Amino acid sequence: MLEIERLTKIFANTTDAIAGGIRNASFSLENGTFFTLLGPSGCGKTTTLRCLAGLETPDEGRVAVEGDVLFDSAAGINVPMNRREVGMVFQSYAIWPHMTVAENVAFPLTVAKDRRYSRSEVEEAVDQALRTVDLAGFQSRPATRLSGGQQQRVALARSIVKTPRLLLLDEPLSNLDAQLREEMRVELKRLQRQIGITTVYVTHDQAEALTLSDQIAVIDQANVIQTGTPREIYFRPANDFVAKFVGSTNLLDGKVVRTEGDTVEVEVAAGRRLVCLKSGVMQAGEEVAVSIRPETIRLSAAEAERREGGNRLSGTVRNVAFLGDACRIDVQVGERLLQVKGAPDFAVPDNVEVALVFEASNTLAVPKAG
Repeated sequence: MLEIERLTKIFANTTDAIAGGIRNASFSLENGTFFTLLGPSGCGKTTTLRCLAGLETPDEGRVAVEGDVLFDSAAGINVPMNRREVGMVFQSYAIWPHMTVAENVAFPLTVAKDRRYSRSEVEEAVDQALRTVDLAGFQSRPATRLSGGQQQRVALARSIVKTPRLLLLDEPLSNLDAQLREEMRVELKRLQRQIGITTVYVTHDQAEALTLSDQIAVIDQANVIQTGTPREIYFRPANDFVAKFVGSTNLLDGKVVRTEGDTVEVEVAAGRRLVCLKSGVMQAGEEVAVSIRPETIRLSAAEAERREGGNRLSGTVRNVAFLGDACRIDVQVGERLLQVKGAPDFAVPDNVEVALVFEASNTLAVPKAG
């Protein structure tokens, strides 16, 4: 449904030589996919979205929706934004404060250049869009009397009122408080499935990306590092940047000692060796990072008998923080402080010697980012 090939847009920077934008981004989406561009601030996520919307002109590349080419640098094609049939929700919502809810939602229809809509058509389309976002009956409400969550819904209704082929969302939940943001994640996914529209979503929030997405593209410094399902991104990161950015993880520097099938043996600090699954092709002697998710580690008594087939490190408990649904346990292992996610009733005093036990299937050797 959406095809992006070698999309590039670079912003020159003469002050510190760090250029922003996006380089050679390519991906293809099936109809109805919820696709998230995930990465830190300034990595190129919003630039990519603005290129799809027609708000920025790429330096090169190709963009096509349902076979219709919207941009092609080689062919000299650049369809104007108002003819792309794309809906967009901005981070600030861009709600007109002097308009009612109905007038805000109707705006794309009242300024449309491709055709004229009758009053009855506008009213019917607005009512349908508001029903879709559970704001039926809010037509006459002034925009200034809306909560943050309601404004987000109005912006979403306005973006779908003209039945776009593609929906673009630029961090639409970032201005909401934590509890409302969590509720709106569920609601947004429900709405997207109900409408069935292909959606490209921009966020730096890993929880949002994992909750909402069918596919995720992780971007860093203007480059797409990895594309995959949420589970692939989380459990099989392409390198140490992805492992660290998506969720919490412990990263240990190491060197590959030997390889065997899908596993490698890696020597980490102080001669300790860990058996790991490997991400990609690895050779003996290669410098890698070992990723161990906090929730996959079990703590046992330091003197507990070593079990065959698992990895084990020895350490000292330095701090236990109660988080409500879990405990974060900081364990000193050599010079590194590793995180362990434990049960909420975990009760071990500081400075106790423990063993960290984790399976090879939960230990991943990944390449280091360049």
